[in-house]
Order: sequence, then structure tokens, then C-alpha cells
Amino acid sequence: MRMTQLFGRPSKTEGTDYEIASHKLLVQAGFIRESTAGRYFMLPLGMAVHHKVADIVRRQMNKTGAQEIVTPVLHPLELWAETNRTTTAGFELMKVRDRRGADFALGGTAEEMAVDLVRKFNLSYKDLPFQVYQFSMKFRDEMRARGGLLRVREFVMKDGYSFSTKEQFTAIYDRMRDCYTDIFTELGLKTDVVAADNGYIGGEYCHEFVAPAESGESRYFVDEKSGYAAHEDVATFVQESPNDHETLRPMKPIEAKRGRTMKDGIAHHGLEDWRQIKDVLFVDEPSDRYILAVIRGDLDVNETKLMQLAKAWGMRLATDDEVRHDVGSEPGFLSPVGIAKKGIKTGRRIVVVADDSLKLIHNMYGGANAKHQDLVDINYARDWEPDITGDIAMAKAGMMSNEGGKLIERRGIEVGNIFQLGYHYTKLMSGAEYTDASGVRQPYYMGCYGIGIGRTMAAIVEAHHDERGIVWPAAVAPYAATVVRLGNDESIVKAADELVVKMEASGIDVLYDDRDVSAGIKFADADLIGLPWRITVSAKTIAAGNKAELKRRTASETNLVDLAAVTAAIS
Repeated sequence: MRMTQLFGRPSKTEGTDYEIASHKLLVQAGFIRESTAGRYFMLPLGMAVHHKVADIVRRQMNKTGAQEIVTPVLHPLELWAETNRTTTAGFELMKVRDRRGADFALGGTAEEMAVDLVRKFNLSYKDLPFQVYQFSMKFRDEMRARGGLLRVREFVMKDGYSFSTKEQFTAIYDRMRDCYTDIFTELGLKTDVVAADNGYIGGEYCHEFVAPAESGESRYFVDEKSGYAAHEDVATFVQESPNDHETLRPMKPIEAKRGRTMKDGIAHHGLEDWRQIKDVLFVDEPSDRYILAVIRGDLDVNETKLMQLAKAWGMRLATDDEVRHDVGSEPGFLSPVGIAKKGIKTGRRIVVVADDSLKLIHNMYGGANAKHQDLVDINYARDWEPDITGDIAMAKAGMMSNEGGKLIERRGIEVGNIFQLGYHYTKLMSGAEYTDASGVRQPYYMGCYGIGIGRTMAAIVEAHHDERGIVWPAAVAPYAATVVRLGNDESIVKAADELVVKMEASGIDVLYDDRDVSAGIKFADADLIGLPWRITVSAKTIAAGNKAELKRRTASETNLVDLAAVTAAIS
């Protein structure tokens, strides 16, 4: 490809104000260009990388025995209604209606479509297990797009789905975990395999493949001693009792003319933060109820854990007006003690959810559901009873993991995920069954497996760039080399043209910079685009005995090589 013919060349003006390296470099180097927020054109250089990433994913998936298909982009909305995901998806579902009046969802993920396909076939246990996958455009009406390809509203994803018996699933899951490790290694990405929350996908457990990067949205914790790794949404830690030796004292009300924050409570009582009760009131709108999360004062409520424990899929913080005029309490003075007995004007019920840590502390203090009124020496189970108890606490760096080491906080980019789905979809969608050995119909046991191709491209750039531009790993570089021609003399043009023809005939993809611009611009653009090799043909190299200047993108030195030996040198 000649640079004079390339559509979407490097730009000095585009992307200069972007903060994230991959966003800035992919735009400046001419790989992508924004359409509207969260939607990007993939330019020719970008498509070349896109294809190479997808080819590696496809080859590794095929090695596992998975088979490629493609599903329609428009999903009949009644399929999503079968699984109750028209209202519980973790993103705003985009919907369209065709001229016949039929309603569809723009596919954000395709579990229902995969199940609908498989249930059209009369399969038996002899046909199991099997796995299908596709590369398809996904649509997610994200609240906030950011970081170029890191969080977008339209993107190509490789999504795969396995169908098996329950007994067969563990081997499939382990095989896909190994497959993904091989994929990301080949792509030049180091990844941590991190336990995560299944969210709106369903199922009981999943793992994310996270490429460490400060620009990433994924916050997770690792215990390097044991190898434990978990996303902040699910990370657990050792909870110890700081005062279980204390004798329980009688609870009593006191006047407390203080502010409404936790710090105000600590200052007023002169007691430790862990002894204070923290109360956070949420509204679970789909179920039209209040969720009162109760936790010790030195910990924060993990909303994901709370949502899973309380089965609350549409939470928001309650307003001050709701706290005062509906619940009948006071912001900053909420308390689980007696709150369930208060009249709720809207008719919503209150579900009190307590963190496990509250069982380990004696004689706590906190609000009394009235302004400037507190309670002291509050004790769990004696003075109040929760409706639900469990782990709703957010882990922090430095805490001890349950495996014995300290938790280290990391940030990264989620590039892939594998999910156990179990019977979540096949028991909700009628007819999603196979015939077992005794002739009885049984639901399929499922898993699903995703890789975002564009996000993976961005993660590669985040991991492989320097102050001059992108440094593509050879496996995904859009071209193997840049041939830079300096000068328009006939001998230089002839030598460069012949070199490009020879390299391409040998199967080496070449980006040929034949532009009539300065050497400085050509070298800067070559570094920005980031191909593995730069080969320079100039009057100087020709005069040195028909040679070319050969330089790796990652090296500082250059070498003179005979033109006839260039192809062999980089092959």
C-alpha cells in the first residue's frame, strides 16, 4: 500500500486533546475516527489490525472445536421477554420496530438468540457438548462512552456459547480459560484472570481477563502470595473483631447536635470509625421497595454485592425527601433500630441488609431516626434484626485476603470474559432441552465467552507504545514494515519500487511511504503508526553500495543491509 493512496493518513491536528494514550494514538495515526460519541469509523489501518486480532481469536477458538456462526443483529423482543431481560439488562436496551409492527432489540449480547437457535434442533446427549461462536456488531446504549475504543456504544465482539450437560461443563470452562490465555499471549497482552460478577448476564460465577493499565475502568485486587485475583465487585477479605472482648452494654438514646456525615459522628462521640454504624438507603425501583444497607463505619457498601444479595436490579440512592417524608427518618441519622416499624407513606416496604462485619463488633453507635438524636451501645441481633445478612463490603488495598496474603489494588482493561450460565436461560426459555440417555428431556447447561475486538486493539496500544507512537506486536501490526523513500531521483525510486515488489512477492505486507514530504515527517509518521520495521532507501544508502537502512521500531540503532538481503533480514 502506497501512502499516497492510503485513506486516513496520520494527522497532526486530530486527537491532540485526548487524555488516554490508545485513544490519542489510534486517532492521530489514522486507525480510527469518531462518528458520534461512542461510535467510531474503523479506517483501513484500523481494519488491518482488526482482521489480524479476529484471525488469531478465530484460529484459537477453532482449535477448541468451537464452530463459527452468525446470528441476526435484530433480536425478536419476545426472546428477551422470555428471560425477563427487557428490564434487567445492565445497559439501556435499544429497541426498534419494523414496518410490520414487530419489536426487536438491537443485540447487545446474544444468549437468547443462541438458545433460540439450538432449541430449533431435536438434539440428544449424543450431540453434546458443542460450542458455537460469532463475530458480530453489538449495540449498548451506554450512559457514558469514554476513552476511544475502551467504552463504546457500537462494537464488534466475538461471543461464544457452549451447550452441554452439567457434568461436561467444568472441562469446557477450563478449556476456554486456557484458550483465552493463549489468545491474549499471542496478541502480546499480559492478562490477569480475575473473578468477577455475572451481572445481567446471569449464572453463578465468571472470570474476566484484564490487561493491567492505569487507563482501565476495571479495579481489582490480587493476592500475589496465593494467586487470588478478584474484581472489586466481588473481592472478599478477612474481617476481624476489634472488640469482641467487651461486655454488651444496654442501648440508650442521647442528644447529638452534630452534622450528618460519618466524620461528624466520629468527632461528636470521640469514638473509632469502626464502631459507628453506617446506613445507606436505596430505592429498588423495579421492586418498588427500600433497601437499607447497614455496615460498620470504616467500610464502604459494595453496591454490586448488595444488588446480588438483595436481588435488587435497579437501585438508586434515596433522596432526602424520601428519607424524611416517606420513611420518617432524617438524613445522617438513619438507623436500623426500629426503622421497619415506621409507616411508609408510599406503601414501599423496607428490606434491611446487614454486612457480616456487624456480627463481630460490640457496643456500636449511630443515628436514632430523628434529627440530633443518636443511640449508643447498639448491638446486632439484640437491638435490631436484619432481613438479610451477608458480605456487602468493598475491599481495600492492604486488607488480608482469605488466602493469607495482602490485597494489592490494580487497574486494567477488561478484554475478555468467560461465564458459567448453567440453566439460567434454558430453564426460562421453553423447549431448550436435549434428550438424555434414558429418553427424558433435560435443559442444556450453558456457558458464554466474549472478547471485544476493538477494546482489545486499544489494550494492545496501551501496553505497547512510547513517546513517539504505537509499537505494534508483529502478530497484529497492519503491515510488517514501512519502506521510506527519501528523494525522487530515478535510481532511488527504482530501488525502492523494486524492493517493495520483492517484499510483497515474498508475502511481507509493506506500507510504502512514497509521499513528497520531508524525511522528518516520514520518520515521525512511521514511528506514530508503529510498524515493526522501517526500511529507508535514499541517495545515501544507494551510494553506499545499493543498500537500505534497516531499523526495528523498538531499537535505537540502524543497520545498512544490501537491498537484496532486506527481505531475508526481516522474514
